Amino acid sequence: MGAAGAFAFTALPAAHATPSASAVIAEVYGGGGNSGATLTRDFVELGNAGSTAYDLSGYSVQYLPGTPSSGSTWQVTALTGSVAPGARYLVGEGTGSGGTTALPTTDASGSIAMSATSGTIALVSGTTALTCKTAADCAADTRIVDLTGYGTAVVREGSGPATGASNTAAVARADSLADTDDNAADFTAGTPSPVNSAGQTPGSGDGGGGDGGSPTDPGTVRVHDIQGTTRLSPYSGQTVTRVPGIVTGVRSSGSLGYWIQDPTPDTDPRTSEAVFVYTGSTKPTVAVGDSVLVTGKVSEYYPSSTSQSNTEITGPTATVLSSANALPDAVTLDATSVPDAYIPTASGGSIESLALQPTVYAQDFFESLEGMRVTFADARVVGASDAYGELWVTVKPDENATARGGTLYSSYDQPNTGRIEVMSLDTTSNFPAANVGDELSGVTTGPLDYSTYGGYNVQATQLGTLVDNGLKQEVTRRQKKDELAVATYNVENLDALDTQEKFDRLAEGVAVNLNSPDIVALEEIQDDNGATNDGTVTAEGTLKRFTDAVRAAGGPVYKWRYISPTNDQDGGEPGGNIRQVFLFNPKRVSFTDHPGGDATTATSVVKTRKGVELTYSPGRIDPTNAAWEDSRKPLVGEFTFQGEQVFVVANHFISKGGDQPIHGRYQPPARSSETQRAAQAAEVNTFVKSLLAADKNAKAIVLGDLNDYEFSQTVTTLTADKVLKPLITTLPAAERYTYVYDGNSQTLDHILTSPAVTSFNYDVVHINAEFADQASDHDPQIVRIDLSKCGRH
Repeated sequence: MGAAGAFAFTALPAAHATPSASAVIAEVYGGGGNSGATLTRDFVELGNAGSTAYDLSGYSVQYLPGTPSSGSTWQVTALTGSVAPGARYLVGEGTGSGGTTALPTTDASGSIAMSATSGTIALVSGTTALTCKTAADCAADTRIVDLTGYGTAVVREGSGPATGASNTAAVARADSLADTDDNAADFTAGTPSPVNSAGQTPGSGDGGGGDGGSPTDPGTVRVHDIQGTTRLSPYSGQTVTRVPGIVTGVRSSGSLGYWIQDPTPDTDPRTSEAVFVYTGSTKPTVAVGDSVLVTGKVSEYYPSSTSQSNTEITGPTATVLSSANALPDAVTLDATSVPDAYIPTASGGSIESLALQPTVYAQDFFESLEGMRVTFADARVVGASDAYGELWVTVKPDENATARGGTLYSSYDQPNTGRIEVMSLDTTSNFPAANVGDELSGVTTGPLDYSTYGGYNVQATQLGTLVDNGLKQEVTRRQKKDELAVATYNVENLDALDTQEKFDRLAEGVAVNLNSPDIVALEEIQDDNGATNDGTVTAEGTLKRFTDAVRAAGGPVYKWRYISPTNDQDGGEPGGNIRQVFLFNPKRVSFTDHPGGDATTATSVVKTRKGVELTYSPGRIDPTNAAWEDSRKPLVGEFTFQGEQVFVVANHFISKGGDQPIHGRYQPPARSSETQRAAQAAEVNTFVKSLLAADKNAKAIVLGDLNDYEFSQTVTTLTADKVLKPLITTLPAAERYTYVYDGNSQTLDHILTSPAVTSFNYDVVHINAEFADQASDHDPQIVRIDLSKCGRH
């Protein structure tokens, strides 16, 4: 609603060639809530100059900035109902922080923050956003019923736009609603005068519900009015009075408050009938089943800067009318009700102003149920219980099922829509410890909420019974005598001060579940005092405890090699100084030491009379390159197994921290961290190319936590020119995962091999990610290579 700047004006052709004899745009005001404004909200008023009612079902009002840029998009507010002959129809839009007077009850609600001084409004047959950005292009769009450009708008009808719009002035047609398709001639500036379909004006039909009625009578605003048809409330920032509803859930810890739901819904599937009432630090005094009238201020709460928002009533006062009322019926979540498309897009911008399409998009469907009672039955667990009392289920049992009961994440374009997070509002009972593949049997019911961690979730007032389906940790086979076994395992910030239990469990994963590989690349080995930030960078104590624990679990006596990082230069937990480490079994494999490698010195490939070797082993790949800023540098080692030379590159690429969530308001979400990972992948690819240039038959194994998917640009860059083969792609699709996040089984950890590695057996060993009781959040993986059978190429 901010004022637009001044622009030079060039005459352009009209945007709409045929004057409308019925439905027209009657008045436009974008100064609501601005400095000096009386009204708190922007609006568009429609009128019907015809002799019969004009049906607006499926129509929309759309807004474009006065001088659109290449990134500008039309914002859409969907309409319902009709406008009677000679009557008006009021569309409420964005709300500002100023003003003192609410609009009369609106006939349709949006949240578009219109400019006070320059913009274009179109009445459109349909709810799909327009794409035209010039007057000529819009004139050719037959969906446009009427169009008004005001201020200095480029898109307008006739010789020029309507003039005089400001924080305190609207542009309006004459009472006759005459339309000559010339905005400059048809509209004049004046005091905003919104009128709704009931003929109400400000004060006669208070949009905030302050009607001065009895304290036990409902006000004029219902919950569905507050929720509106988009993700943002048209009443945001306004006080609503005596909103009726039944209490359906009470949260007595964390974010305190309760949900109310109107038992008398409207007929619009886009408008939720429930809302969260936030009580701040005060524990709610209402109970489930209470019939209440709530007065308070409507607000949008954002759990994070990129998340969607929760519509709430804050600073509430409540009157309890009666208790023990029947609760409104819960909406069923299942494969039939939840759409297969995930979420709309907005060219990377916010989707908040888009009209909800709950029959098209799963996330729109959930948003249309925000706060309402939902239910599902007999759902499979796809994300194990965590320390915060949360788990994930799928209400679509056939959607991308993994071999062990999860839901596979296999594409940016097709996120799994059946996943839903489950939390319990009953803090007196223990939350079940569920593993992937278990089942919540029977019925789970509760209000549908939204949080930054995972998105939409069921706040269960009734939780299904856990059925343990007996998921077991995997144990891989032991390597044969002539097979070199190489594994990778992220041990999640292991340091010498951790409990013996953690050491023992991680060690068992190496000695038993991985069956004592010959070489193990470890990620997230911290220095000897963990997160204490005192300059300590060595990890001898951490590795001594770990290898002792492996030996106690029945494994070999491993030796190790690593390079200590420069203090606080490799990312991760401050003071922790995580790094990659090679463990190797000296009875099976030897490490070729080439001394001199350190935190800032790069290793390289050289040809000698004895063949190809590293200048430093262990060494780092170009550690001062900007690609590795605040991130782990790859560790390279030269090994010999049964007379065969093998080069191993251990990696831990930068994390996904800072990426926008797939369920957030910006769509498609920006994956900002991918830029640095792609640069890191390019560096490793270049190093492998240098190795193969020196010896095309060199046997290289590149492995570790790449923090990205097999279908990502990171892996595409890493494998460029076919110098590496990602072994995860050799598994059946339903087995391609090493990590579970938000109910998505996905691949973050990888093993890749050079072309000369032709005889191998690869396995992801599932021991952590699918279980409530985890030693690490990552599953390890292993490749067994028969070097004697690896051919030349």
